[in-house]
Amino acid sequence: MWGREILFLEPPAGAVRVAYGPLEQQFGELRLPEGPLEGVQPFPLVVLIHGGFWRNQFGLEHMGHMGAELAREGVATWSIEYRRLGEEGGGWPGTLEDVRDACGFARALAETYPLRLDRVVVCGFSAGGQLALWAAAEEVLEFRAVVTLGGVVDLRRAYELGLSNCVVGDLLGGGPEDVPERYAWASPVERLPIRARQHVVHGDADDVCPMELAERYVEAARAAGSEARLVRLAGATHFDVMDPRSSYWPRVRAVLFGGLG
Repeated sequence: MWGREILFLEPPAGAVRVAYGPLEQQFGELRLPEGPLEGVQPFPLVVLIHGGFWRNQFGLEHMGHMGAELAREGVATWSIEYRRLGEEGGGWPGTLEDVRDACGFARALAETYPLRLDRVVVCGFSAGGQLALWAAAEEVLEFRAVVTLGGVVDLRRAYELGLSNCVVGDLLGGGPEDVPERYAWASPVERLPIRARQHVVHGDADDVCPMELAERYVEAARAAGSEARLVRLAGATHFDVMDPRSSYWPRVRAVLFGGLG
């Protein structure tokens, strides 16, 4: 049975670690489909952004399982690490700045590795869903689509609900009344419209980040003129949506490959 244990499973081998900045946490892991690279057609790319409620308790390891699965199917992945709460420079604004720089670093990667920058999807799990949508709002790259998996897509509402001991207040340095300009800049729902297509994947049995956030986000995105859809996974928990071992993976895979075109 799948579930939270994926956070603790050793990811498959095969990733190449590349620094995108000078600091310890400013790196990513690039996975390419197996085989010689000479003469191959460039691969479509999925940028993966891990979750963990922006804290340093968890890193990018849990996204390695998705990365390996996608690589087996001919897709390159760039899974990014970033400074998090509990680390020097983590939180506001370092976490966001790292995500911006890491996503943009795909251009440098494409100078060395066969990557198609005209076929890029950014995919974030949990807190990574917020970061993925934020990167799309910043237009760091020309993403074909954004895919969130159990994403924290509305920071104001997440703060109101007190998710994970009110971690959004830690991330942004206060509540919406204290630092409204930070919420306006960092919360995806307040950055609408976003040009890239948005696929908001959420399990209706998610007890970590409630479905309500996804529903509110998609409604607001459509009202703002964005192309957004809610992919509701009946019975799926928070961790089911990002676990390639789960019975929900074919749905998630279809969304990712649909986004890549």
